[in-house]
Amino acid sequence: MAKTTKTKMHKTMNPISENIRGSMVELLQTHLATAVDITYQTKQAHWNVKGMNFIAVHELFDDLHEETEEYVDTIAERLTAIGGQAHGTVQAASENSLLDPYPLDLVKSEDHLKRLTESYAKWSAAIEKGIEEASEAGDPLTEDLLTAVGRGLDKGIYFMESHFQA
Repeated sequence: MAKTTKTKMHKTMNPISENIRGSMVELLQTHLATAVDITYQTKQAHWNVKGMNFIAVHELFDDLHEETEEYVDTIAERLTAIGGQAHGTVQAASENSLLDPYPLDLVKSEDHLKRLTESYAKWSAAIEKGIEEASEAGDPLTEDLLTAVGRGLDKGIYFMESHFQA
């Protein structure tokens, strides 16, 4: 479970109230940590996958890694645009990610696909809640950002699940 750390707020001319900005920064910190975590879970799978469909899965994981790396940057930039201080280090991600640790002993492509799908699905569910929170707070830009991330996660789930669905 993620632990929250109070984030320093910078002065900004952003029109969102300081109270809403503060709650959105905390929300985005959690999703930034999770984005960093899933980015390197995906890269871990990319580096270590083996099997008959190696090249296809290896390339899929690399593509997914690139997409999640973009989420890291987009979330961090939104967080700082509304006056927050991004906590984007690996250590901060480790402390604040919503995801379970990724097993370091996986090798078979199907095992990586299933485990990564679980991580993507867990984050996707949290993104849905974040979308609701941003909407209720009255921050349509954060809501839109999280919607785009959720759409990408769902596509990643589809690409991975298609390998083992009948």
